[in-house]
Amino acid sequence: MSGGSKQVNITKVLIADDHSTFSEGLQRVLSEEQDIQVVGVARNGEQAITMAKELHPDIVIMDIAMPVINGIEATRQIKEILPTTAVLVLSAYGYAPYVFSVLEAGAGGYLLKNVPMRELIRAIRALRNGESVFDQEVAEKVLRNLVKSWRGGLATSNQLKPRELEVIRLGARGLSNDEIAEKLNISPRTVQTHFTHIFDKLEVGSRLEAILRCLKEGWLLLDDLP
Repeated sequence: MSGGSKQVNITKVLIADDHSTFSEGLQRVLSEEQDIQVVGVARNGEQAITMAKELHPDIVIMDIAMPVINGIEATRQIKEILPTTAVLVLSAYGYAPYVFSVLEAGAGGYLLKNVPMRELIRAIRALRNGESVFDQEVAEKVLRNLVKSWRGGLATSNQLKPRELEVIRLGARGLSNDEIAEKLNISPRTVQTHFTHIFDKLEVGSRLEAILRCLKEGWLLLDDLP
């Protein structure tokens, strides 16, 4: 074996969807990716919670409309148990109340099920790298409605360093890791490291959760959003 071979960082994914044709097809496609490992498929929200406890996935791909326990409540319970696991909601519904509810429950991303499969794979990698994953048709309106009651003066953070706040502020404006790196004249890897530290300090699993937490605490303002 060549000494120059690169180690692949595996992202463990749990799929939670009660439509077997969709979930099996998604599992088959994701299993073809070298850096993604599907560790399980749950058929309802209760199974998703149980399997998440056992398997500790990096990302849960969650449907909303599921039997026994719906995806919103399943997301809430998983985030209580595993705060650094990111939940990516993949739903047929783009209604603002659904999006609002899953964001409050702790989801780190929200995409519609008609998203192309290659885009979903890109989204999984982006979420794992601390980038935002959101359907743009519903993102800005829902996010602003979610945090409008938190509006106030800018507060000082005793948890995040000034550079980390700078990174999360640029992230809140919709910049990618590469764009943040260019803006701050640092490497994309350094940006990813900053996000990792931010997630660890705030006990969250995604950029979106970190942004919402910073908005709620007053470390960011609504004016920082795009």
